Amino acid sequence: MGGGLRLLSSYKTSLALLLIYAVGLATATFIEKRMGTQAAGMLVYYSPLFFFLQFLLAVNFVLILFSRRFIQRKKWALLMIHCALVVILTGALTTFLFGKEGQMHIREGEKTDRMVMHTSKGVKTETLPFALELSDFRLIRYPGSQSPSSYESDLLVYVDGEIRKEKVFMNNVLDVKGYRFFQASYDQDEKGTILSVNRDVAGRTITYTGYLMLVAGFILMFLMPDSRFRKLSRQLKEARKGALVVPVFLMIATFGYAQDVPGGSTAGASGNVPDIPGMSMAGAIQQNKISASHAARFGALPVQFRGRTTPMNTFSSEILRKVHKEQTFGDLNSDQFLLGLLAMPQMWVQAPLIALPDKEISAQYNLPEEYVPYYHLFDRQGNYRLLPYLQEIYHRPADKRNSSEKELIKLDERVNILYQLLNYTMFGLFPDPNDPSHTWYAPGDDLSAFSETDSLFITHSFQQYLAEVRQALRSGDWSRANEALNVIETYQLRNDKASLIQPEKLQAELRYNRLGIFNRTKTGYFIAGGLLLIVALMQLLGEKRWKRYAAAALTVCIALLFLCHASGMGMRWYISGYAPWSNSYETMVYVSWVTVLAGFIFGRKSVLTRALATLFGGVILFVAALNWMDPQIDTLAPVLKSPWLMFHVAVIVAAYGFFGISFLLGITNLSIMAFAKNILSSGGGVLREASETAFAGNIPPAGDSSLREASETSVTVASGKGSRLVYRVKELSIINNLSLLVGLALMATGTFLGAVWANESWGRYWGWDPKETWALITVVVYAMVTHLHLVKRWNSLWLFNLLSVFAFASVLMTFLGVNYLLSGMHSYGQTEGVSSVFIYIGAAFAALAILGILSYRTRTKLKDF
Repeated sequence: MGGGLRLLSSYKTSLALLLIYAVGLATATFIEKRMGTQAAGMLVYYSPLFFFLQFLLAVNFVLILFSRRFIQRKKWALLMIHCALVVILTGALTTFLFGKEGQMHIREGEKTDRMVMHTSKGVKTETLPFALELSDFRLIRYPGSQSPSSYESDLLVYVDGEIRKEKVFMNNVLDVKGYRFFQASYDQDEKGTILSVNRDVAGRTITYTGYLMLVAGFILMFLMPDSRFRKLSRQLKEARKGALVVPVFLMIATFGYAQDVPGGSTAGASGNVPDIPGMSMAGAIQQNKISASHAARFGALPVQFRGRTTPMNTFSSEILRKVHKEQTFGDLNSDQFLLGLLAMPQMWVQAPLIALPDKEISAQYNLPEEYVPYYHLFDRQGNYRLLPYLQEIYHRPADKRNSSEKELIKLDERVNILYQLLNYTMFGLFPDPNDPSHTWYAPGDDLSAFSETDSLFITHSFQQYLAEVRQALRSGDWSRANEALNVIETYQLRNDKASLIQPEKLQAELRYNRLGIFNRTKTGYFIAGGLLLIVALMQLLGEKRWKRYAAAALTVCIALLFLCHASGMGMRWYISGYAPWSNSYETMVYVSWVTVLAGFIFGRKSVLTRALATLFGGVILFVAALNWMDPQIDTLAPVLKSPWLMFHVAVIVAAYGFFGISFLLGITNLSIMAFAKNILSSGGGVLREASETAFAGNIPPAGDSSLREASETSVTVASGKGSRLVYRVKELSIINNLSLLVGLALMATGTFLGAVWANESWGRYWGWDPKETWALITVVVYAMVTHLHLVKRWNSLWLFNLLSVFAFASVLMTFLGVNYLLSGMHSYGQTEGVSSVFIYIGAAFAALAILGILSYRTRTKLKDF
């Protein structure tokens, strides 16, 4: 083989090309942010240089198959995976060269056979071998809201002398003679439809074949006895035989947290309210505190909000979280707060209720810090003090507003929420039996749609109820207030013609709200995981029977917490009617669950791995409970109503959990290398050869005792603490590697499942959206980490663990960074208030860089890693 071919078929070239590929993709996403999608396509994605890079990757994969004799050595898993990548790249090229994409705009009653295509050379049209006529378009909204639930087009298809009736809606595709039609958009007057059109039979077939080959290759990787995964599993058993009693000095991160309150601490101005003349505000609120039992009945009242029929308790929790940034107001729960606000508005407008975290706004308007009363935001003439400046801000482009101005907009939103509540709007209590959209109305809404009798009843019944609440506060007798509430409930049941009131689901949602499963599970993970970590460290100092029993008991506790965690997700699934991983909060909860699951899988015989996974699961739930994560159960956007969503997100997010385990194990090993140098130095360097040989996957054949003999000899020669500690590093590194392989398989599979979902939903399986691009970058990054051992010079435990830590940055960018730093089609996953999190993430990785330097200095002295 010539020098050029030898270079092109080397593993170093593979890693170099993958690195260039990842950097190019990342650069393109930021080009798109600054210069637009078209610029990113011209400069990177569709540039000749980028095509040449992908061609080199394909050639490199093929040459490696032959130069490393994968077929002769029966490396079927590797053969299948590498061939799949070549097939996928071939399919993408076929789509680019021969695929067609366009749109059809049809008004009701119109007939057309023309498709409009936007190309690099301008706009052009193509005549199709058939025609479509739009007979009807329907925009279906969620009950009582303007949010679209679905848009549907009834079509007549004129093809081959026949007329066919067809229906197209989101995730339901029309296929005619190789042309596929997808519901893309609609006209504002709801009398016309916009269909995206795609014709890519060859490219789609080739690409889907590649996806299937890739999945088959990953399955073989887990099943074939000579695969790297199976070799590492056998190697792990050998490493555990060599590790007898391992003393270790390990730097342990301390996970501190305040006493658990659902949603966070209630410390702050909510617990220290200012005095007002005659009585302190705190005293006034306590004197007018709604009975807990009646508040619970009020909280069970059905209400329509954002297209869902939920218990009032869900609505009140959302309101208090939005306005006050807490789940309670002092010792009042959300139902007591909301009913008190409705019944006694004069008192509550003076309470320090509205969260105001920006001190600059406080100083500018002479407002109290942290929390401000509603009435402080209006002058003596009743004018809204924020309005003049807000008008200036709203006339300014969003990207030109500074952080303080954005905070002022959020403050305005909180004020508007209270304004609507004080005017008895926002919450739909009374269903209109004659409304085709099944809208429920609030007492303060325009009630002209009702008959005069019903309109008077709605106004009177609600005011009567509030009057009875005020009377009950004076007398302590809540019976008449209960009766008034029964009157409203009776009206709801009588006029709920759409059967939106589902008692079983409402009770389940109340139970879900009351239990606070994820907050309790979070606390349990911290306690059980922390105790298990202590036991794991004590086991390293010496085996005792009671330590094994303690570890087993704590593992049972973690398993019970894990089942509670799963039951919480199951309840959320039942309540919402869709898989509970459709937004940032739900995804974090699911990632936490998968992380603990990964700990059970790879921590069966490693108590330390199990403890770290449990603690990390608690950390993820802690982050999910922060104020910038919205736990609200919401309606789904039409595009998300696809079975592909459930599989795509479930698989790709599961990968995050396994990558998280590797992240923790990498930090643990680097900490050992950095801070246990005195212990390590006593072990000398005798384990280097055995460790690197096993880590590279070169396991001797069955019956060959060379590795065991090397281990026994090493322990005999270096029976001190250091040698045994090296075994521990090697064992954790193997678990790290296994976890990365599982995560990589899930990440790649999930990414391509997302491509299938995209193709079935809007007609293209890859469009270089920043989210899908960064998912691909994550796959490439972890592919480099898991293939590092193939280059002898880079086959180092230190380098592997270091890169397994920093590779996690690509996961964070994919999950969080794309939504907030870039733009794209995945805006439905965004959450406000997350910008400060990136500061902490940056600081954490800076600290990890220092840890890497310290561990490297020790590594160069010991020569073991």
